[in-house]
Amino acid sequence: MHTLTESQKARHAIHQFKTLTDALALRGFYRPSGKFGKDLESCLKNLSPEIYGSMNDPRVVELKGLEYVIDRLPRGIEECSRIILTEEMPPENGPFEQLEPLKRRRTSYRVSEEEICMVISRGLSEIYDILTHMTFLFCEAKKIHARMKDDSDNISIEWNELAHTVAHLEELKENEIDQALWNLSIILGRSYQETKETFSYLEKNKQRFGSNKGLFSLIFHLGTLVEKEAVSRKNALVIYLQPSLMNIIGHQRYGKVWADDIKAQLLSLNLLTRPIHIISANLHSVVNLLYGFAALQGHASADFAKDLYQFVQQIRDSGDDIQTYARAHGLYTVEDRSGTHIDCQIIDAAMLEALPLHPHVSLTLPQSNHPKPVIIVMDYAFGTQAFELMENLLKPYHDADDTVFLNIKSIAIMGKAGILTGKKGDIMLATAHVFEGTSDNYIFNNDMHPDDFDAGVDVYEGPMVTVPGTSLQNRDVLQKFLDDWKTVGLEMEGGHYQRAISAAVIKGNVPRDVTLRYAYYASDNPLMSGHTLAAGGMGEEGVKPTYMITKLLLEKIFSAATPCASS
Repeated sequence: MHTLTESQKARHAIHQFKTLTDALALRGFYRPSGKFGKDLESCLKNLSPEIYGSMNDPRVVELKGLEYVIDRLPRGIEECSRIILTEEMPPENGPFEQLEPLKRRRTSYRVSEEEICMVISRGLSEIYDILTHMTFLFCEAKKIHARMKDDSDNISIEWNELAHTVAHLEELKENEIDQALWNLSIILGRSYQETKETFSYLEKNKQRFGSNKGLFSLIFHLGTLVEKEAVSRKNALVIYLQPSLMNIIGHQRYGKVWADDIKAQLLSLNLLTRPIHIISANLHSVVNLLYGFAALQGHASADFAKDLYQFVQQIRDSGDDIQTYARAHGLYTVEDRSGTHIDCQIIDAAMLEALPLHPHVSLTLPQSNHPKPVIIVMDYAFGTQAFELMENLLKPYHDADDTVFLNIKSIAIMGKAGILTGKKGDIMLATAHVFEGTSDNYIFNNDMHPDDFDAGVDVYEGPMVTVPGTSLQNRDVLQKFLDDWKTVGLEMEGGHYQRAISAAVIKGNVPRDVTLRYAYYASDNPLMSGHTLAAGGMGEEGVKPTYMITKLLLEKIFSAATPCASS
């Protein structure tokens, strides 16, 4: 019998997980403790994602993985035995509490003590994301439940102590919390210090954002969830995928509404036929570079105009002032009403002409006899959603009397990605996108090159892997991509964007010579222990590469829009 390599086993596990998820979307429900749930668990364990660390070790609970997952699921999900994935938005001013995870733009609502709904508006990637998180969560719940009873099948001393802590948490003094954490560390199989770090992390987000119910409650309810099911099958955790989900996935209902709103705004501003440059990025860096210096120079510090990246740090708490100024000078916002969770900005460069820029930002605006560019900045998409949004945005505008093709000059994708060849904060420039788990790949000419960048940040150029989910990553598969494909990093949207752009070129919606720019900054390195996304966010590490890429994008946009720039 042929022996599979580790990377082949991992690729098979990824393919099997996706196939099972697609089947469950058609079936409509499953129990994590049932056959389908066990098959998903087996896939995830065989894959052993880097982001879930010690998931496969039955002796310990994976705390960093729990932190990552809880930040991306709605508050209180560990208390619920019925999880519904639906396309139905909660009724306005209705009776249900609306929830949004801290680090996922996802509408959720609590229907009852046992039931929580998550609205799927971002395609299959969102379903993969939720089911990997729920599979991991149930794996850890079973480990926790195993510590609930002693070898005589009686409730353990540690569990009784945990139950008492949860019941009286608001009354505990600091030294009593420390004692409770020591007790909890025994249940988790972790050191006191590791337990306290996760407690502090969740507590900070609980106090500041109300995004979770704290570590004690989380562990107690995860163990209790499994125990309730052991007592009676009617208490089993069930995940439902409503039949209407499959009616909207692939039909692009959300993307059509989203794109129509943007084009309607362009039409109302008389910008529809102007040269258009699309940027997929965050919604602050372009605005800050174009408007920040002018908006705040009246009350600037002495070193305001010296270092660009220090300037960006200084203005980070002045977002409202910058936005107010920008709206008076060509910035228009298109807030999402479609359910995509993707807001958008339209910037009319004709209104930038007299504005002072930071000395280290050099932009040459077109002369008065040349059409001024229009910049569309769209917030980050999520996985397969990128195809739906870009495909609809690139379609011509239709009204009762006419069809207007947008004058698309360039499309730029800037985002976070995992790096395989460097470290956090480095920059990656894509020369192609390779889809993980399929034979699809897209090669293109990237208008951004390593020698375009200032010194101070390492820049890597090469193919990027487009993966199905942040949790479906494996060291062996990624090492194979690095060795065989010479890939420099992995991300979730670039291949889907390029698929939509290629389709638009074939359909004649955009010209073949449309300029493409793909640049990513490294948020993690999944091949380095302790450097996965579960290790925490970038913080200030991300400022320099983000603004270095943004600066270059704007310089290239305005250089291309100004025929006399090189004369």
